[in-house]
Amino acid sequence: MSALSDQLVAYAILVYLIAMISHAVEFALGNARKVPAAAPARELVGAGVGGAGGTVDEPAAPPRPDHSAARAVLAGRIAGWLTAVAAAVHLGAVITRGVAADRMPWGNMYEFVLTGTWIGVAAWLVVLWKQPWLRRLGLFLTLVMVLLLAFAELKLYVPIEPLMPALQSWWFIIHVSTIIFASGLFLLGVVPAAAYLMRAGWEQGRRSFPYTLARRLPAAAGLERLTFTLHAFSFPIFTFAVIAGAIWAEAAWGRAWGWDPKETWAFISWVVYAGYLHARATPSVKRNVATWISIVGFLTVMMNLFGVNFFFTGLHSYAGV
Repeated sequence: MSALSDQLVAYAILVYLIAMISHAVEFALGNARKVPAAAPARELVGAGVGGAGGTVDEPAAPPRPDHSAARAVLAGRIAGWLTAVAAAVHLGAVITRGVAADRMPWGNMYEFVLTGTWIGVAAWLVVLWKQPWLRRLGLFLTLVMVLLLAFAELKLYVPIEPLMPALQSWWFIIHVSTIIFASGLFLLGVVPAAAYLMRAGWEQGRRSFPYTLARRLPAAAGLERLTFTLHAFSFPIFTFAVIAGAIWAEAAWGRAWGWDPKETWAFISWVVYAGYLHARATPSVKRNVATWISIVGFLTVMMNLFGVNFFFTGLHSYAGV
């Protein structure tokens, strides 16, 4: 089962990559060229004195069909279906990893990233089903999937091992499942956040890189609403995960909070995301300022996931790398 899980991860990366290429094709063909107008009528001038002038209709050349728009739609639909297939293969990798380990597959960084990225893409498929007009965001999401899964395979992979005694508790399922779920939604939320900043700049007339990437993205207002919706939904889950972690720490280590590096960065992430929601609800704060706060929040989540495990030592240092 462990070998099967490894193979499924490789297949999922490949299908995500093909989906990303299909989204790129949709981007490239997104703006269909306009069919040129028919040639104007040609005027005849009479020869000689008193000759009567007139007009003769120029026979219009048959318009050349331009199939780029239809091809873009087809490429986008193929990309959406490929993303769904990749998500199914991805889920198979998570399940087989758990079966092989005879536990929930969340015991190290590799398994955390494997499950968290699946949560993000599953949530994206729900968003895409509800709001198909957001499909072009799939280019950025599949890019993130390819990069994170490839990094997990190359740098974070560890063989299956039993859980250390400190993790053998029901609180492991409660705390880690909610923190993974919230992290997956934060991962998805940063995609429309970054897209909104680029699209808003494009709508304001900026034509330098990276604003040119947003030319074919949905309207900025819709992207900003999606960013807020995802974060408003995930923040209470993240709050519960932090509280559950404190209760578990009280039971396991005799104290609810000890400013362990992971605890500290979880608190920092909570404060930043709370600041984002407060800024978003404050009329005097500009939308792009609030959105930048949400991106900073995601960076703190990545710091907690990667930076703390690689560069700090504490009670949560069970990354396995």
